[in-house]
Amino acid sequence: MRSAPTILHLDMDAFFASAEQASKPSLRGKAVVVGGLGPRGVVATASYEARVFGVHSAMPMAQARRLAPNAAYLVPRFGFYRSISEQVMGLLRALSPLVEPLSLDEAFVDLEAGGAAWDEESARLAAVKLRTDIRAVTGLTGSVGLAASKMLAKIASEQAKPDGLVVIDPGSERAMLGPMSVRTLPGVGPATGDHLRRAGITTVEEIVEAGEDELVRLLGKAHGHGLYAMALAHDERPVVAERETKSVSVEDTYDVDIHDRVRVGLEVQRLADRCVRRLREAGLSGRTIVLKVRRYDFSTLTRSETLRGPTDDQAVVREAAARLLEAVDTTGGVRLLGVGVSGLADYTQEDLFAQAAEERAEVDAGVVEEGEDRSVEVREEPAERRWVAGHDVRHEEFGHGWVQGSGLGRVTVRFETPDSGPGRVRTFRVEDPALSVAEPLPLVSGGLAGV
Repeated sequence: MRSAPTILHLDMDAFFASAEQASKPSLRGKAVVVGGLGPRGVVATASYEARVFGVHSAMPMAQARRLAPNAAYLVPRFGFYRSISEQVMGLLRALSPLVEPLSLDEAFVDLEAGGAAWDEESARLAAVKLRTDIRAVTGLTGSVGLAASKMLAKIASEQAKPDGLVVIDPGSERAMLGPMSVRTLPGVGPATGDHLRRAGITTVEEIVEAGEDELVRLLGKAHGHGLYAMALAHDERPVVAERETKSVSVEDTYDVDIHDRVRVGLEVQRLADRCVRRLREAGLSGRTIVLKVRRYDFSTLTRSETLRGPTDDQAVVREAAARLLEAVDTTGGVRLLGVGVSGLADYTQEDLFAQAAEERAEVDAGVVEEGEDRSVEVREEPAERRWVAGHDVRHEEFGHGWVQGSGLGRVTVRFETPDSGPGRVRTFRVEDPALSVAEPLPLVSGGLAGV
């Protein structure tokens, strides 16, 4: 391990919820929960005000509503969060060429590799400046951990929350880790934690006292060796700038089980289209199409088909997904569907477009009329479904606002911007021609807009 705390871990504070509070003045200082709002939805992020009531990420949304009935419940705006994340990652890459993003709101940085730090003092100064720059550019806060290894830097950033900075001095790691719960260490989830607890091991120091042989006996060779090394604060993993993307996928969980086979097919087509859009946005293509189906009884089936070469063609992915669906029994209902593409590459293979070329030839020959769509047309959602809670809208008279809720032919909008005070609330008919979907506004004047 290093002799200086030059590995930095940044974790944005309650990222999705904080972005929503910064975007909506009326929600600042109030409980905000972001996630799926249907009966089967789960919490993606809860603001610190909501966490006081026991709400946390991955909790069923129904349980969150029971714990915090007066919180604001919003649907995620991932494009908006991604635009903020790009600003933050840009600040990190200005510090070092070695930035390892873990998610939209979390990343490791090797400060030494970029010459930004070489000892504790310079590392601390770099971290302080980073936190200041993040607030200036995005209006949000992030917590930072500094240590000589990735594991310890991540533990430090967790201790720093919210909006703090913690430095773990090299040489102090064992004393700091000793009294901590075994769940503090990476890879120790609820199941492993319970297994260790039944063996009388609840703290990191007790892992060390038990010894490596006992850990191997309890957890197996690979996990036992790795966990013992972490308990000794040994972590030589480097910060890796490029993490290879293994697959691109999308999935939806439905509030009510889908029984209609035609509807299932339409959903698979829609998911295939979304998956292809993500592929193209990333400049990738893939050769293995994957279909995921979770049935009414929670049994999950995965089917895949490998093509002759990589593709990013919408028609090819649609047809492969449809073929895979034909082999799946959906009797009884479907609660989740997903479409993915793996075996990724940064090129496509032209012969995979032969089918599209053949269809073009049929059009030219007059076999198929121009504009004819062979697929089943996807029905538009009812107008009310367009007004998603928390998403941005604009009214010709009242300006920019966001949807507080909709139903029974009405949509309620609060008109405010990041730079205004709490705004007024008005209600409109869902088909009001003066009301339209809008792009998110930047959180800081002069910053980048969302999506």
